[in-house]
Amino acid sequence: MRWRLIGLSLISFAILFLLYVIVPPQHNPFRAPDLNEPLGLATYAKLRHLQRNPLQCREVLQAANVGFSIMPADEPDAACPLGETLVLERSMTRYNRAPMRFSCHQLAALYLWERRIVRPQAERYFDAPLSEIQTYGTFSCRNIAGTEKRSQHSYANAIDIYGFILADGARVDIRQHWRERGARGRFLKRIHRGACKLFSVTLGPDFNDDHADHFHLDMGPQTSCK
Repeated sequence: MRWRLIGLSLISFAILFLLYVIVPPQHNPFRAPDLNEPLGLATYAKLRHLQRNPLQCREVLQAANVGFSIMPADEPDAACPLGETLVLERSMTRYNRAPMRFSCHQLAALYLWERRIVRPQAERYFDAPLSEIQTYGTFSCRNIAGTEKRSQHSYANAIDIYGFILADGARVDIRQHWRERGARGRFLKRIHRGACKLFSVTLGPDFNDDHADHFHLDMGPQTSCK
């Protein structure tokens, strides 16, 4: 019996080793996170891994050439005290607001959405590079509207996006174009679906009137795609 267990253990180890070697990194949850690799079946799990490993998270952001500074932890008497967070300084696309304060894994998810979903879809639908992402902001010490529960914004763990500007000056506005049947509407639907694969919660105009003009994207503990 003991030798049988040893044999089964060796076979299991061999199978896991082969999977580690053969399966492409973006589909392999055992491979280290890398924001330069394509999106895959393991991408969301790797983003969650970064939540538990903030030092590694910063390293993978740096490897992807994302510029950020570290904001020290708040004083305990702050209204919504946070530990160390990151302030975005450079990404592939300009944002209309600064500074923007993030948890590390939220910034990693945002960067992947920007790089792998929003920018390619802008090229696909408009044949023009993405110039700017327009946002209402990230950190905000407040509750979810109509509740006593803290919003993920109060943990620097969310962002609200309301529009996009292309290099040719054309604008895509979520309130104005979400229900449009043309290229702008299709672009917004596509990047909304893409966000659902990266963020824990993706909310848009179909969720409720409070989100009629923006996407809410967060990496909190809940899961929702609406």
